[in-house]
Amino acid sequence: MKKALLTLATLLAPTFASAAGEHAGGHDDDHGAMNGHAMALGAPAEGEPTRTVEIVMNEDYDADSVYVFDKKALEFAAGETVRLHIINAGEEVHEFVMDTAAANAEHKELMAKFPEMEHDDPNSVRLEPGEEAEILWTFGEPGTFEFACLLPGHYEAGMHGPLTVN
Repeated sequence: MKKALLTLATLLAPTFASAAGEHAGGHDDDHGAMNGHAMALGAPAEGEPTRTVEIVMNEDYDADSVYVFDKKALEFAAGETVRLHIINAGEEVHEFVMDTAAANAEHKELMAKFPEMEHDDPNSVRLEPGEEAEILWTFGEPGTFEFACLLPGHYEAGMHGPLTVN
């Protein structure tokens, strides 16, 4: 009987973890550094940052874009190591995720199903109102990527922008 219960628990564990919204380790093996693979966007810092970029998340209920980043676009050099200082100056929870537009679209769909999903990805942070966090990142291949808040409704309300690596 104990062996049968252990087998059942082992089989159901991934189901319960998904239902609980756990997000440690990323979405899949092609989704970057989260599973030990390099992302085209880069990877967690490989050295000391050369500069700090402050990114503020907020709400602007009088504007067309209700949820906003203070930066409309971000630009970095390939190989550059940067400290991203992220601040939630708003009254709601927000997140900062940087990835390809396709990966963010996939992530956004998953967030719609599991809005309380917790992240453990080095390319993202979720912040309560008033919280601050840092991402130390070395940018990789040149290309156009995206930064966004993928909480349900936030992206659609304007909380995203291009991230270019030159």
